[in-house]
Order: sequence, then C-alpha cells, then structure tokens
Amino acid sequence: MTDDKRKRRGAGRVTLATVARHAGVSAITVSRYFNQPEQVSPPRRERIAAAVAELGYVPNLVAGGLASARGKIVGMVIPNISGPIFANTIQGFSDTLSRHGYQLLLASSYFSVEQEESAVRAFLGWSPAALVLTSHFHSAATEKMIGEADIPLVETWDYRPERSPMQIGFSHHQVGITATRYLHGKGYRRIAFVQNSAVGDFSALERRDGYTATMAELGLEPLVFAPQAGLAPFEAGKQAMQALMARPQPPQAIIFANDNLAAGGLLAGQRAGLNIPGDCAVVGFGDYPFAEMLMPSLTTIKPPALEIGVLAATRILESLGGQPACHLTLLECNLIERESA
Repeated sequence: MTDDKRKRRGAGRVTLATVARHAGVSAITVSRYFNQPEQVSPPRRERIAAAVAELGYVPNLVAGGLASARGKIVGMVIPNISGPIFANTIQGFSDTLSRHGYQLLLASSYFSVEQEESAVRAFLGWSPAALVLTSHFHSAATEKMIGEADIPLVETWDYRPERSPMQIGFSHHQVGITATRYLHGKGYRRIAFVQNSAVGDFSALERRDGYTATMAELGLEPLVFAPQAGLAPFEAGKQAMQALMARPQPPQAIIFANDNLAAGGLLAGQRAGLNIPGDCAVVGFGDYPFAEMLMPSLTTIKPPALEIGVLAATRILESLGGQPACHLTLLECNLIERESA
C-alpha cells in the first residue's frame, strides 16, 4: 500500500481526542473508559458512550508494532456460528480468501443488532482489509461506523439495491412467496407459517411477509404462529405443531421459518400419530444436512449459501486489487421437493 493510500484511509478518522472534546472529558478519561471502565464515573461513562455512538468512533487497536498486520484480515459477522445454514458461506468465503493470503476473523451476533455493533466496532479497531455483514438490519451506530469505514463492505444473505454496501444475496420476501405458491399449487388451502423463536431474526419475518402477502393475493386467510421467544428450535417446532393441530380447523400445510423448526414440528407430529404429509404437509427453509434423512424427507427451500461466500470473497478481492467489483448480485433459492409436502 502506498503512503498516499494510507493517508486517504486514515483521513477524517474520528480520534480519541475528538471523543474527549465531544464528551467534555480528558483524553485520558476516554482511554480509561475503554481499558478500565470501572474507574470512570457513571455520568462520564454515559457521556462518553453517547459521544462514541454519535461520532461513530472506533478505537485504533493497530497501533505501534501491530501496524504490519493491517490489510490482511477480513472481518465477518454472522447471526449464528453454530447454525448449519451459514456453514457453507463461511467455508466458501474463507477458502477463497486464504488462497490470496487473507485471513478471516469471525464473530456471531446471534440475531442481536447490539452484539453485531460490538463486533463491528472491534473489527474496525483492527483496521481490517474489508468487512462482511449479514442482512441489512443494523443499529444506528453500526450504520454510522460502516458509513465512515473506508474499506470494501459487503452485505450478504440479502438483496437491497438501494443500499450503499455491495449486496450478495436473495429476496427473503420471495422465499415466502415461493413456498406459499408451491403449497397452493399442490392443492393446500389452509396454510400456516411458523416464525423463528430466535428474537431478532428479521429475515425470517420478511419470509413471513412474503407468505402473508401471497395468501392475501390468493384470497386465503393467513395463519402465523409465533413460538415462545428464545425456545430451542426443535422445541419451538414441536410447540408450533401441537398448537396449530389442536385448532378446530388445523392447517393442511405449515411453512416453518427454518429446517430446525420444521424438523421439530415433523417429529412432534409423528409422535402424535399424524401422517405427514397426509394430515399436514411441512416445508422448511435452509436445506440443512439432515433434511433429506428425515422420514419423511423434508421439502425445503435451499439458499445459495456456498455461492454467497465465494462471491463475497471474490468481490472483496476485486475491490482490494483495484478492479471494478459488481455492486449488486441477486441469486436464486431453489425449492427442493421431497416427501413432506
């Protein structure tokens, strides 16, 4: 990297002294706020926190001897590291980067905009070469930080052409439409949708909205079930199946927000003596590895997870290499028809 490029990257960066002036405290107090917050009085902590959020300040962790590390690390924040749905994205992204000498730093937000904000602040503090986020649902402070960051930034698993970051993903709204029209085409009319029990999964709510809009277009009454917040996915699917099938007019088919929920619902239905899909068809989202192994095998919608990871890394490498990178990449999800619907 040339000296001119280094100057441009650092130009306009909000400094610790800027935060101190904004908060009406000394620079030493701001430094202590980050390193020894217990030694800063609550009123001063509140003022500093407000200044940090308003200014989009990111502590520079790449000081002194660590300066040589900058430029070879790429940060990625995903909603759930333990979830199988993002595994191929992470692998494809990491494999593509590593072939060019870059390393991945990974963090999980577990669908929390606050945890995502914390991860973004930490990553930017290391002056990474680029940053990858999942979807467009961010806190105001995160929006401020990514707006000020002079590095390639990609939003994945989403498609919002109106946004500034590069977009690589698909329409969750369309997923809801696809699942609903598929079931309608199979002759089902009483179709329900089960939301994710994970609080903050706004992408699943977009799939729900696609479902409700399509039901209205078809002249059918939508039925949305929200499991207990925070309930484990299999348990949430079980809760949904039991509650929905206990209705005076139970649904003929259920769309679950993801395959974990669908599996919990399918297994609970079988334990209760239901025939699936005879008594109730089941559709998931994600095409998790176990989906085809269930009995009956799970009909689901498969997102382009691996392709998202590979393309995100490719776009970043193109940008870092000075090549024009495609700003918008709309991918397709595929409905995998199996035995459950």
